Amino acid sequence: MPEWKGKTRGGSLGYRIFIGLIKHCGLKAAYALLFIVVPYFVPFAPKSTKASWWYWRNIQHKSRLAAMWMVLKHYYRFGQIIIDKIAAPSGYEKKFKYDFNDYERFLDILNSGKGVVMIGAHFGHWALGGQFFGDYSKKINIVMFDAEYQKIKDQIEELTGSPNYKVIPVNDDEMATIFSIKGALDNGEYVCFQGDRYVNENKVLPHDLMGHPAKFPAGPFLIASRMHLPVVFYFSEKEDTYRYSFNFFFADEPKRSAGKKQEMQLLDQYVSVLEQRMKKHPEQWFNFYQFWQKQ
Repeated sequence: MPEWKGKTRGGSLGYRIFIGLIKHCGLKAAYALLFIVVPYFVPFAPKSTKASWWYWRNIQHKSRLAAMWMVLKHYYRFGQIIIDKIAAPSGYEKKFKYDFNDYERFLDILNSGKGVVMIGAHFGHWALGGQFFGDYSKKINIVMFDAEYQKIKDQIEELTGSPNYKVIPVNDDEMATIFSIKGALDNGEYVCFQGDRYVNENKVLPHDLMGHPAKFPAGPFLIASRMHLPVVFYFSEKEDTYRYSFNFFFADEPKRSAGKKQEMQLLDQYVSVLEQRMKKHPEQWFNFYQFWQKQ
């Protein structure tokens, strides 16, 4: 069974503290608080720390000393990005700078009148783009596990207001989720999945990632391959303190005669792109649980 259960770590008190700090003291003060918070997480979040340590030792092949430092940096970068998620749409828009790669081609796809499947990962700041795509955001539907969404929804909206994109929650009513996804795509809207987490052990696709066996949720790749719509792999990454890049990669349409199932062809492409991003920004991989299948 996966160690991740559809909930992201972090209590409501912690969010309220950072929201208050950003609101009354500014972004730099919130960043500074991380120097106190990060050392706390190392011993008091043992499962997350263990997963981060394993990642740096076994996936990124760091020495013991380097891995110790990278665990701290890993937590710090994660905290920064959570702070940015709160700050960017709540009065700090002009503080951040954004680079868009292949944006014109991306807009051509969005303007095609067809539904679009977008697949990202818990890597970098995947949700940030929803705040800056203008009128396109009104047609964005983010598929998110309900437990993860409800945990932070009220606290974030208290400061930033309601998001300009829509959320399709994943819960026990699987058919309702599928109908919502299909309805949005049939209506020419854009549905965004995270292709790197699953809850149902029986609905996964196996694939190596960074040289180690892992499992990926079958749903995004099955839906994308069956509906024959444009598929875009989307990553938003923090480049420095106040700069992000939005990167778009366009999947080739899977072929029925390729000798491999269509969903696996898409997964091949997704994993290839994800590995590129992980090699460029290894500290922005934010799955703090045992993602890989231990050999």
